[in-house]
Amino acid sequence: MTNRIDRLFAGNPKRLLSIYFCAGAPTLDGTAGVIRSLARNGVNMIEIGIPFSDPMADGPVIQDAATKALRNGMSLKLLFEQLRDIRQDVDIPLVMMGYLNPVFKYGFENFCRSCKEVGVDGIIIPDLPFKDYMEQYKSVAEKYDLRMIMLITPETSPERVRLIDEHTSGFVYMVSSASTTGAQKDFNEAKLEYFHRIASMNLRIPRMVGFGISNRQTFDAACDNASGGIIGSRFVTLLEKHQGDADSAIRELKSDIGL
Repeated sequence: MTNRIDRLFAGNPKRLLSIYFCAGAPTLDGTAGVIRSLARNGVNMIEIGIPFSDPMADGPVIQDAATKALRNGMSLKLLFEQLRDIRQDVDIPLVMMGYLNPVFKYGFENFCRSCKEVGVDGIIIPDLPFKDYMEQYKSVAEKYDLRMIMLITPETSPERVRLIDEHTSGFVYMVSSASTTGAQKDFNEAKLEYFHRIASMNLRIPRMVGFGISNRQTFDAACDNASGGIIGSRFVTLLEKHQGDADSAIRELKSDIGL
């Protein structure tokens, strides 16, 4: 069976919407329900956040969600249990996003095996060094048909971008800025120049833009320069506002971004 991420990007689609949320927040047992709701409401891909006590790439909104999830009792073992039946009625790509520490404690091969068993298609580990990925992790992820997705920022060298394009799969996660996650009103000229610079490299694998997308202006800019946008902090805020009602949260978000 074709990996669902590969299937999503086949044919060079545009205006894809990927949503990030933190498993176990705002409620411990709401994870599967949020995923089903997002799939039902036309989201193209979902990033399931693994809560961690020191999420260094994340801004206050996602940090707060992670803290709440950990207080609620969320763990990787419980998360995989919650996802056990998710493929009975959800067919869009699911990506696990988390830091190396909890994955390392679980055991990387065990983690990949569990991902495969529940139907996860890809992994994002922001603090995994590329060299370590190449030497220790790439072959294991490939064994379980998981796409290891790497992040690039405006500071990433062209040489590193080329290496990531050559040695990873799924899509390139273009971080809109070198700062942490969080909503922004628009993207400035420097960020747009970065988008154009990466587009001009004609990379082999598709690109998605994340960090700072919260409204129609930023979503349109992401879609003009990549296959689509990844929205995390804004959705997490709306999910909290609507007390865990993911249907209401995603409907408000889609209205805000013009979908």
